[in-house]
Amino acid sequence: MKNLSPPHYALLFTALLAQLPLFQSSYHEYQDALSKSILFFEGQRSGYLPQDQRVTWRANSGLSDGWTYNTDLTGGYYDAGDNVKFGFPMAFTTTMLAWSVNEFGDLMPPNELRNSLVAIRWATDYLLKTVSQPNRIFVQVGDPNGDHICWERPEDMDTPRVVYAVDAPNPASDVAGETAAALAASSMAFRSSDPGYAETLLRNAINAFQFADSYRGAYSDNSNIKDGACPFYCDFDGYQDELLWGAAWLRRASYDDTYLSFLQNNGETLGADENINEFGWDNKHAGLNVLVSKEVLEGNMNSLQSYKESADSFMCTLIPESSSSHVEYTPGGLIYKPGGSNLQHATTISFLLLAYANYLERTSQSVNCGNVNVGPYSLRQQAKRQVDYILGDNPLGLSYMVGYSDHYPQRIHHRGSSLPSVKDHPDLIACKEGSIYCNSSNPNPNVHVGAIVGGPSEDDSYEDSRDDFRKSEPTTYINAPFVGVLAYFAANPSFS
Repeated sequence: MKNLSPPHYALLFTALLAQLPLFQSSYHEYQDALSKSILFFEGQRSGYLPQDQRVTWRANSGLSDGWTYNTDLTGGYYDAGDNVKFGFPMAFTTTMLAWSVNEFGDLMPPNELRNSLVAIRWATDYLLKTVSQPNRIFVQVGDPNGDHICWERPEDMDTPRVVYAVDAPNPASDVAGETAAALAASSMAFRSSDPGYAETLLRNAINAFQFADSYRGAYSDNSNIKDGACPFYCDFDGYQDELLWGAAWLRRASYDDTYLSFLQNNGETLGADENINEFGWDNKHAGLNVLVSKEVLEGNMNSLQSYKESADSFMCTLIPESSSSHVEYTPGGLIYKPGGSNLQHATTISFLLLAYANYLERTSQSVNCGNVNVGPYSLRQQAKRQVDYILGDNPLGLSYMVGYSDHYPQRIHHRGSSLPSVKDHPDLIACKEGSIYCNSSNPNPNVHVGAIVGGPSEDDSYEDSRDDFRKSEPTTYINAPFVGVLAYFAANPSFS
């Protein structure tokens, strides 16, 4: 068996990478990319914008959100290039921003750590509102079907701001479980700077998990939710993973053995060892296993060993030299999975690679992948290839982060970016009046700095077109894990 732990395997891994097409590697300003990846979230804000708002082409929007329930549901983030607030991906975005800070915040410059916490709090302040009423969770604001037939700025919205709520005993285990995870992870991020707020987050996380566990089922199976959530953010992969994910974060945030017992007793029945090779807004399995493995590796919690075994298996699928490797790559070396917004996979997987590398390094361990032992250095190499591809080391020489380098997408699928700013064009641009801007071949007038688009096709091709939303639309959950990834490489710029 080969041992791929520094320094012995450096030449082996270099030879392995040589099997994939390589492009002229450029020096990347990871610090600049980190700053921009966080700035992006200010362009996605809903609600009353603060005086220190840095993305100045945006203004207040969604100020009546929640009025049909006589409650305040202002704030939060629009998920992508539309003007809807989907609770499921917003909560996942929040979890990943918080995990980025929890895992890599000590590597961030103080100003970017502060900006990251501001980005988290913009989401958590909203999520707290969604769980503020007993036995109810608000899961969405905005009718996506009405929204999507319009091309208008969020500041001009005249589409139905339908509020979607789930009342007990109807189920919402997925959204409530993810919200519990988001609030618990965020409580850890704020523990040192704002312990009172951290306690509020943890208390509400516990309540959200109680709702998720007590009324089990998928939120999109409710008849009053399905037409609004589907097909956009249906729960396609089941709610069981969010129960385990929420419990895992509550265990880590609270050290409460109640959640340890939940993980020990429910792993098999809730399918912890199934679908282990996915991680994103709908499927938490790979992230769950990596997260729980921290306690196995660093705390010798052997009763959770099955989670670590699944995490090890996942890591082995990502190593081309491993006999269990089965991840698809584009010819240019980008991790590729079928479906839209492919870069969400590259950013989440890169995050897990770096987090697991940290856990292995702290305990001087490696992963046994059958024919090869894989150490932290190898995992970080894999992550770096994905990061550098996204930032421009690809066949097109194109940065898929808007505003980074001199060559990046100019026509992203994003309403606010593609329409004139209300500062420049204060008159209303109604629903259909925006179509001329959507259909225009001109670059977007407002550069949405830091936005990472959906990304290229499986052959590395990319057409800079608003029409192809699967490739040209940015999302919050593509960016969120990339914040942590960039924090690592900004602090270790010479890693190679």
